[in-house]
Amino acid sequence: MFNTLRRRFILSHTLPLLLVVPLTGIALVYILESQVLLVNLAAETKSEATLLAQIAADRPDIWSDSAAAQTFVDQFKSQLVPRIMLLDPHGRLLASSDAADANLVGQVPPINNLGPVLAGTMSVRSVYGQQLQTEIVDVLAPVVDSQQHVVGVVRLTHRLAGVSAEFFRLRAFIGEILGVALVLGAMVGLVLAFNLERPLRQAAQSVYRLASGQDPTPLPEQGPDEVRVLLHAFNTLAERIRAVEEARRLLLSNLVHELGTPLGALNSGIQALRGGADQQADLRQELLDGMEEEISHLRRLLDDLARLYDRVLGGMKTDLRPLAFDEWLPRVLTTWKHAAQAKGLQWQVDIPDNLPILRADPDRLAQVMSNLLSNAIKYTKAGGTVSVTAGRAGDEIWIRVSDTGVGIPTDEQALIFDPFYRGRSSGRFSYGMGLGVTIAKDLAISHGGRLEVDSAPGKGSRLTLWLPVNT
Repeated sequence: MFNTLRRRFILSHTLPLLLVVPLTGIALVYILESQVLLVNLAAETKSEATLLAQIAADRPDIWSDSAAAQTFVDQFKSQLVPRIMLLDPHGRLLASSDAADANLVGQVPPINNLGPVLAGTMSVRSVYGQQLQTEIVDVLAPVVDSQQHVVGVVRLTHRLAGVSAEFFRLRAFIGEILGVALVLGAMVGLVLAFNLERPLRQAAQSVYRLASGQDPTPLPEQGPDEVRVLLHAFNTLAERIRAVEEARRLLLSNLVHELGTPLGALNSGIQALRGGADQQADLRQELLDGMEEEISHLRRLLDDLARLYDRVLGGMKTDLRPLAFDEWLPRVLTTWKHAAQAKGLQWQVDIPDNLPILRADPDRLAQVMSNLLSNAIKYTKAGGTVSVTAGRAGDEIWIRVSDTGVGIPTDEQALIFDPFYRGRSSGRFSYGMGLGVTIAKDLAISHGGRLEVDSAPGKGSRLTLWLPVNT
């Protein structure tokens, strides 16, 4: 019956109302009837009994003549709601406004606290009952003469049957108010239940669409804090999946492009060799050098893909060991020095000899330097300059690769760290997989460091690797 979240929400919001509102109504009716209406009725009856006793004190004849007493009672019974009784000084009934008491005339009726009243003390008794014939207010007022002798007793009695209409009106009024409150509370509970259930159902449906391969639609993050956290988590997941899908498309597109160019060049070289180019030594050597360059390009492409695979698996694994930086770095730069000079670039290096020993992975850091230097050489025209400098600043050391190449536009500098990103202008990152700087940044982070870029179009670029000094 309550196997859905919506039904459980509805039950949880309305069940307390169904229990609390009726109990509140019962308690409210009891308090108003017993503590307000009954108290007021007793006070009013006491006043009436006192006044009637004062009037009866001026009629000594009614205390010895039952007929005169009945005439006196009949004179006031139409003006007073409670039942009127007159008792003689011995407690015997003289007259009553209720015809049912006629057979008790001359007898002592069963009345509580009659003794103290005959001694001159007024008695007021209230009883809260539910039966119509219950005497809920009973007032006994002694009547005294001029010598302060008790000559009789005036008794006024309210039965529930006589005031039930007033009680029932009060109960009906309270019932109507509580009924309206119950309906409004139930409506509010239903609205709250639907508002809680709706975003959860939308999230579930979106998860199913996501699992079936459909494009996930962002959900509005609204509702209680916990629901907003859930929806935000889903939107974050959907955005990440969308980014992964886009990266996959870019990867496939780049792979087709990057593999197609060298393979086409290799195929052309092979066809040329088969067509007789191998008979000319200079042409054969030129073709072989070109094919070797394309194979080197494919090897670098495979290296980037291998590093991307490591990144996808959850970060770059590093083998940290003590590393003398001022000895290691010059060895790494040797190969790139020859590559820069072969392109006609000026090569500058400024590495102090007092750099501290770090705990680092030399192979991974070599990959970082290779990516930075490869880009610097690639995007700097002949006659330009590529420089490598290093130093220490506080608890960090820095290695900066600078060039005088085409530079990077300001709006693209934050994007170059995204996988597969290739610049839209200035010829920067116009070819390649767009993974080099991304991998370099991940490797820097895996060492507890960071990679910063500072560049301007036409003024070159400066990429700085910061690494913490392990003390």
